[in-house]
Amino acid sequence: MTQDSSAPGGAASTKIDSTVPHSARIWNYWLGGKDNYAVDHEAGDAFREVFPGITELARDSRAFLGRAVRHLAGEAGIRQFLDIGTGLPTVDNTHEIAQGVAPGARVVYVDNDPLVLAHARVLLTSTPEGATAYVDADLHDPGTVLREAAGTLDLTRPVALTLMQVSGHVADYDEARRIVGALMAALPSGSYLAFNDSVDTNEANVAATRFYNESGAAPYRLRSPAQLAGFFDGLELLDPGVVPLNDWRPDPGVTPPSGDVIALCGVARKP
Repeated sequence: MTQDSSAPGGAASTKIDSTVPHSARIWNYWLGGKDNYAVDHEAGDAFREVFPGITELARDSRAFLGRAVRHLAGEAGIRQFLDIGTGLPTVDNTHEIAQGVAPGARVVYVDNDPLVLAHARVLLTSTPEGATAYVDADLHDPGTVLREAAGTLDLTRPVALTLMQVSGHVADYDEARRIVGALMAALPSGSYLAFNDSVDTNEANVAATRFYNESGAAPYRLRSPAQLAGFFDGLELLDPGVVPLNDWRPDPGVTPPSGDVIALCGVARKP
C-alpha cells in the first residue's frame, strides 16, 4: 500500500475553525456524513430550507464523479487522476473507483480544509500497485497544485483532472477560466477534464446561495449554462456533451429524472 500526504501550509494548515461554516463540511453534512459541526448544520439547514434540492444535487454530483472516473479508468485507459476540491473522504472516493477498475491507478487529492487534511491522512489509502497522495493547496494557486502533484503523478503522461462543484469558489469567472486553463495546459495531450458545477437558472438555488454567502462561509458563485460550457473550450467533449448531472451516461436501466436543471457537467479530452 502506498500512501502519501503533503501540507505546504505547515502547522497553520492543521488548525480547524469550528465557529465558521465550511463548504467541505457542509457538503459532507448534506451527504449524510459525520465530519461536520453545529455551525455547518445551521448553514446547511438554512440552505436546504430555501432550496430542498441541494441534498439531491450533492448525491447526483457524487454519482456523476463515479460514472466519469469509471469511464476514464476503463474505456479511456487513464491511470492518473488529479482530484481538486476533493472534500471530506466518504464512500466511493476517486481512488477507490479508479483502482477498482485499474489497480495501478495513481490519484492525487487537493483541498485546503484542515479537517479534510486530517482525515485524508487516515482514509486515503491505495492498492499495492497504485498510489494516493493528498496535497494541502488552494485552487487559486495552480502552480503549487501542479508542483506538489508531480511528486506522485507523471505529468508527461495523460492525467484526468476532476473539478466537482468547486469552480464557484473562484469569484471572478475569467480568473476561474484562467485557473482551469493553466491546469489543463500543464497536462499532455490525451488528458481529460471532468467537471460539474451549479447554474444560476434555478431561483431557489440562487436565493439559497445568496443566504449562504451571507453566513460567513467562503462565498460561492453560480454561473450561467454558457459560462459553464466555456470551461471546455479547446477540448473535445465526449458524448453527450455538457448536460444535467443525471443525463451524463446514466447507468443501464436508470432513467434520469425530469425537472429543473440545477447543475451541468461534462467530460472532455485534450487534443
